[in-house]
Amino acid sequence: MTNGVWLETSATDRGKRLDHFVRERLPAYSRSRLQQWIAEGRVQVDGTAGKPSYLLRGSERIHVEPAALPPLRATPEDLPLEVLYEDSDVIAINKSAGMVVHAGAGRHSGTLVNALLHRFGNLSSGGDPLRPGIVHRLDRLTSGVLLIARNDAAHRQLARQFSSREVEKVYLALVHGALKSDLGRITKPIARDPVRRIRMTAKLARGRAAITEYRVLKRFEKYSFLEVRIATGRMHQIRVHLASIGHPVAGDKLYGAPASELDRYFLHAHRITFTGPTSGERITVAAPLPAELQRYLDGLPLPAPSKRSL
Repeated sequence: MTNGVWLETSATDRGKRLDHFVRERLPAYSRSRLQQWIAEGRVQVDGTAGKPSYLLRGSERIHVEPAALPPLRATPEDLPLEVLYEDSDVIAINKSAGMVVHAGAGRHSGTLVNALLHRFGNLSSGGDPLRPGIVHRLDRLTSGVLLIARNDAAHRQLARQFSSREVEKVYLALVHGALKSDLGRITKPIARDPVRRIRMTAKLARGRAAITEYRVLKRFEKYSFLEVRIATGRMHQIRVHLASIGHPVAGDKLYGAPASELDRYFLHAHRITFTGPTSGERITVAAPLPAELQRYLDGLPLPAPSKRSL
């Protein structure tokens, strides 16, 4: 093997994981890309495909065969798209659960961005050719209203509104258990979980400021149906905050929800209010609760009547 990159380990590398070592020595490549190459057998240790968890002895020769980079720009695809609102500056989409917003590691098609480019053509650049028009995001298994900027000026205006907390975001969520109060406010900072890197956590004293307010709309035997408002937009914010008080979102196994019939999170971006970048008018766009979530809600048993009400 003459092509690719050769790396040699030394005594100082003894005990390191293969994926960590390769990441240290090849910082120009993202962690996810290197992990993908390891999974594809493109990283060989002394002539044998290595596993990410392989522990180095400190005397190996490692060969890395980079794969061709994916296209740097998102491409149009004819995919289903529900438009809730549209003007010359902004598009509001009702994102379905299961759809990824934009391309990322290992995924370059089937995203909301691919669908938007097919339907609308050019969108704002936003500084990232893989995320044209994207001002904010929703998790893959979360549905609801998502704003898209059609031009760079609108993108800057909307980004400023999100940053200055001028955008009002209202979600609907079903959580496990009965909350003690009908109204609540959670202000725990949110940081990356130091142990499970795919998670965020509100259990550390440090992190980014986050504000989540909730109101109980209806109580069920084992669940509570909430209206949730967020003043900040941290990654996984609602899911992390509600789990931190012992009430994980239904269907959210990553943050401790028990197994259920749901194949998505019971979390829906119900309503968003923003200022039109050109008109200056306040605009509210709403998306009804998806049919599958409404059916699930309708099938839940109500709590038994208390003795006081008998």
